[in-house]
Amino acid sequence: MTYKVGILGATGAVGQEIIRLLHERSFPFSELKLLASPRSAGRTQSYKEHSWTIEATTEASFDDLDICIFSAGGDQSKHYAPIAQAAGCLVIDNSSAYRMDPKVPLVVPEINPQAALTHSGILANPNCSTAIALMGLYPLHKAFGLKKVIASTYQAVSGSGAEALKELEDQLHDWSKGKAYEPKVYPHPIAFNVIPHVDSFDEEGNTREELKLLNESQKILNLKTLSVSCTCVRVPVRRAHSISITASFEKAVDLDEARTAITEFKNVELVDDPQSLKYPMPLDYSERVPCGVGRIRATSVLENGLSFWVVGDQLWKGAALNAIQIAELLHEESKVHF
Repeated sequence: MTYKVGILGATGAVGQEIIRLLHERSFPFSELKLLASPRSAGRTQSYKEHSWTIEATTEASFDDLDICIFSAGGDQSKHYAPIAQAAGCLVIDNSSAYRMDPKVPLVVPEINPQAALTHSGILANPNCSTAIALMGLYPLHKAFGLKKVIASTYQAVSGSGAEALKELEDQLHDWSKGKAYEPKVYPHPIAFNVIPHVDSFDEEGNTREELKLLNESQKILNLKTLSVSCTCVRVPVRRAHSISITASFEKAVDLDEARTAITEFKNVELVDDPQSLKYPMPLDYSERVPCGVGRIRATSVLENGLSFWVVGDQLWKGAALNAIQIAELLHEESKVHF
């Protein structure tokens, strides 16, 4: 079976990766419709020998589609997802619009594939940091029973889109020429800096990004007792997020068992030989399917504690790849149509 597939937000950074991965992973699509804002309509988008004319998104855009992957922000998702759903088009949404909706499955295929099978036309992708963190946490949860998480993220600028990438590059260029530079995308310069601020703050001093790791992890793991403390930080890295995690577990943690659990988990690589200077880094996990886990070590800060480091491409596992993996799962289970 083949599908007519749409991409809403096709001109954005994630949209570009969706186009690429649909081809590279040989997803069975017969047609591809690229949807964006009216200002992008009529432009030509190409991938290798293929090319498409971008169409302005309208309420009729989904009438002839089987699947549409949304990556155009929460407002667009809230408006168009119910319209697509009513037209019989399956929506896989990359925004935060439906993640915590109890009627919408929030899915990481390696972790909770069964949740995807209960969909009624809309499925949600988790936040990029949540997806990457859970690729390291879940196999340890299965082995020892997860209780608490303390995390600090090191988030690449491409997580903010193409303009943020350009801002980093422009600031580095200006610095090399001795020129002053003014930030536009971020509240402070990102070149040679780290900014402990991703998304907006609430009254208690947490950012929305930090709370996503708590709320989304509880939903994906079906673990309402999980407690999470997170600090999200933007760093001057082009691509791939890194996360430092200290977690506590129900059972005593055996380091050999922990490493085995990571090694045996699908789409995760153990890179844990610090004496030989081997550990996961963003340069090694950009444009790669697996996430990398390393720096595994015991800690007495938390009961049955373990500290480790996880790295993954936020444009892939944190967005485009995860969405396509959901579509692949539903195709294999004959659950695309509803």
